[in-house]
Amino acid sequence: MKAPIFIVGCPRSGTSFLYHLLLSAGGFAEFHTQMNVFDVLEPIYGDLSALKNKKKMMKEWLQSKAFRISGLQAEEIEAKVLAECSGASDFLRIVMDAVAGNQGADRWIDSTPTNIPHMLRIKRDFPEARFVHIIRDARDVALSLDKRGWSRPLPWDKEKGLLAAGLYWEWIVRKGRKYGSMVGPHYMEVRYEELVSNARQSLAALSNFIQHDLDYGRIQRASVGSVKNPLTSFKEELTEERFTPVGRWREKFPPVELLRFESLVGNYLQELGYSLSSAEAAMHQSLAAKGMRLAYGLYYETKQWAKVNTPLSRMMVNYSAVLIDK
Repeated sequence: MKAPIFIVGCPRSGTSFLYHLLLSAGGFAEFHTQMNVFDVLEPIYGDLSALKNKKKMMKEWLQSKAFRISGLQAEEIEAKVLAECSGASDFLRIVMDAVAGNQGADRWIDSTPTNIPHMLRIKRDFPEARFVHIIRDARDVALSLDKRGWSRPLPWDKEKGLLAAGLYWEWIVRKGRKYGSMVGPHYMEVRYEELVSNARQSLAALSNFIQHDLDYGRIQRASVGSVKNPLTSFKEELTEERFTPVGRWREKFPPVELLRFESLVGNYLQELGYSLSSAEAAMHQSLAAKGMRLAYGLYYETKQWAKVNTPLSRMMVNYSAVLIDK
């Protein structure tokens, strides 16, 4: 198998769109779901070097959507996992190599956005892997997260979904860029806005990075998934024929909320090259805004640690519940 590709990014930043662009180019295994092996599967089932944990995991995984669409034979993949798997990385490799082999492909992609906290581990276990971090304007990301009910503010901030989404965006993007700098030449950033507005140039740079032919004409002809049918949170735009995934915030972000949002994450938006609606917004951060940044930063770090190191994931979700169509 050729070096795998890990597409990472804040959820609702275009990870699915980028995944479908690559699939449209051909040569990759098609597996339309997120594996979530590091952030969910391993925390749920525990030490995967233990036979009893592997047996429990496989009993449930073989009932999951991921298995149903994999094209794999239950007895064969179970035997291989029980014999060879000693951790989340092994499970991912075994499954994805098998899926690719069945399809006659020699390369695969994992597009689980929340692999970001696990990038260094992934690099250790997949030394030749390429990481593609897709970054999108926080204001458009927040609108999409909030529209889907995924922003999940703290209990005392129930009316601050957009603000919580912005703080999560900064937390996860910062972490991705930090780990990306440690990964080195196997890490690349792609801007969603450039991918939409100047696809040929973006794909040419990406093609060189991943060493894979990304022919624009072939991609347009194949148009897998969201390349043809956008996975948007704003489906009303599709029926009204005014689909605007870039800069949607200019129309849909409530003005008062926008100023508060930019006072929270405006400095990082500017650091990434995004202009603000108000040049003064990021310069006048209130004590309350500073407190909110501190509280949410601590919250996200603590939650991530607890998810991986305690039974929190087992209590929160089952594996099948987090498998998302890609």
